[in-house]
Amino acid sequence: MSNLNEHLNDIIQNQKLTSFFQPIVSLIKRDIFAYEALIRGPSDSPLHSPLNLFSAAERFKQSLTLERMCRKTSIEQYSAFNIPQKLFLNVSPEVLLDTAFKKGETLAILEKMGLSASRVVIEITEHQPTDSYEIMRNALEHYRKMGFEIALDDLGAGYSSLRLWTELMPDYVKIDRHFIQDIDKDSVKLNFVRSIQSMAAATNCQVIAEGVETEAEYHAIEKIGVAFCQGYYFARPAAVPVLDIPEVLFKKHSISDFKSSSNIGNIIQEIKPISPQTSNNDVLDIFQKNNQLTMIPLVKDGLTAGLLYKERFLTQLFASRYGIDLHGKDAVEKFIDMEPFIFDHQCAIEEVSQQLTKSLRTDQAFIITENDSYKGIGTVRDLLQLITIQQIQNAQHANPLTLLPGITPINNIINHNITKGIPFSIGYFDLDNFKPFNDIYGYDKGDQAIKLLANLISDSIPEGSGTVGHIGGDDFIVIFNQQNFEVLCKEILTSFKQSVVNLYSQEHQQAKGMHAFDRVGKPCFYPLLSLSIGVVESSTTLRCKSHMEISDLAADAKHKAKKIPGNSYFINRRIPNDTMDKSPLYSSVV
Repeated sequence: MSNLNEHLNDIIQNQKLTSFFQPIVSLIKRDIFAYEALIRGPSDSPLHSPLNLFSAAERFKQSLTLERMCRKTSIEQYSAFNIPQKLFLNVSPEVLLDTAFKKGETLAILEKMGLSASRVVIEITEHQPTDSYEIMRNALEHYRKMGFEIALDDLGAGYSSLRLWTELMPDYVKIDRHFIQDIDKDSVKLNFVRSIQSMAAATNCQVIAEGVETEAEYHAIEKIGVAFCQGYYFARPAAVPVLDIPEVLFKKHSISDFKSSSNIGNIIQEIKPISPQTSNNDVLDIFQKNNQLTMIPLVKDGLTAGLLYKERFLTQLFASRYGIDLHGKDAVEKFIDMEPFIFDHQCAIEEVSQQLTKSLRTDQAFIITENDSYKGIGTVRDLLQLITIQQIQNAQHANPLTLLPGITPINNIINHNITKGIPFSIGYFDLDNFKPFNDIYGYDKGDQAIKLLANLISDSIPEGSGTVGHIGGDDFIVIFNQQNFEVLCKEILTSFKQSVVNLYSQEHQQAKGMHAFDRVGKPCFYPLLSLSIGVVESSTTLRCKSHMEISDLAADAKHKAKKIPGNSYFINRRIPNDTMDKSPLYSSVV
């Protein structure tokens, strides 16, 4: 306890606070309307995070002192940037209700820094229940008379936020981020925010949506008519305020706006690197001249030496009052405390995603190389967006019965593998005697047979060993990434032979088939459903120039497999258009 108290006293006595500023964006004017000031303690202190900092202040009865210093620090640091937008300052109700609270102190600081009260919004953040509404109304009325505007934070999350809204009648109300997260997918959240927007319009109050992190969330609140929003989608909090929001963030992207490549070279950002020996003063100058720059790669002799994040760099540099004087001439490499992830530009996005997930780290970006030399960076946000786009594309072309990828994504993968020289084999799966089965048992039972096969194939292909596609009717394709395709084919054929009998009546099971009419109306006996697989192995697919050549070879292999009675597979090992090739064809029955 005493240790935390010492840290807190040191922070307050030596003014070791840094203010970060996050933009509040106008969705109507599509620019920055204001900035919220967010306090951070020293980066090397257990009280760096605002949650720990204010919890300690409350614990040791220093809340009033700390909040007073936070307001002073935020105003002083904000005024140094000389920007015209409004400043949102957080104030807790407990401070307003404290008898020791000095009215007029904030205005005095503003006047000293040359700022008017009309540029400041007092943001009430409720952390504890309160019923002293009259005292709070009087305190805020005092602020209003001086020219300040009032905002209510975290609507929907506080103990009595709706009551506070009606009692205080704020100029702005911030909707808690819980109701914004996944609002595009949650009808309850959508209707809640729509209701708040309607209430706000009736009371001449402006709504601010907090925690907007995705394009879909942004467009959902924009459609409702919310005036302002704030969140990582537009910008993170920064010691040096972001001055502009890229216009592209306001546009709704269609799938056609994105490339469908499956490697991370598609999301590369070619950011000019710096030497690890660059001084901190020079790095600070680079960040100040380019407000949109959030990270800089460190490269020496073409090889990656680190990745510098703007927010972390500024936090460390301004951790003390004399940070620039002490560390300004030091090499920036001393501020790098973690090696970045490095991936080749041809690395598959799925592989990158898996490695980042398994690491349990929270990296915002990674280095992309070509032939082990620095090429650019990729951000986790762009990676997730690319994965989402590909999932949407696959969903649009998925088979409606099995939801497996259809012919378009399968052909895209094949063409990609051919272009990149990635070895793969193709398996073409088709049911034998399906039409008479479908005619006698009906389409519902026919769908059951197709879904049975889809599940057997999908369950038999281990993760990373291949891609399963349903290209229509009872036809399936598997792109095998591994050379164990023959073992997998045998397992699928065996499983299908054991499972398919359950689709038949007892009579047909005992007869091992059924009587039906063929295509010209002639009565015939048809055996139980069986499965034929035609395979084109990797030595052949790598000689092909497009998915069309492979499609022809796979269809030919499937037709040869279907000529073999029962559950069987046929492997085509011949190279296309090579009449001198004598490689054997191979078939087997299970």
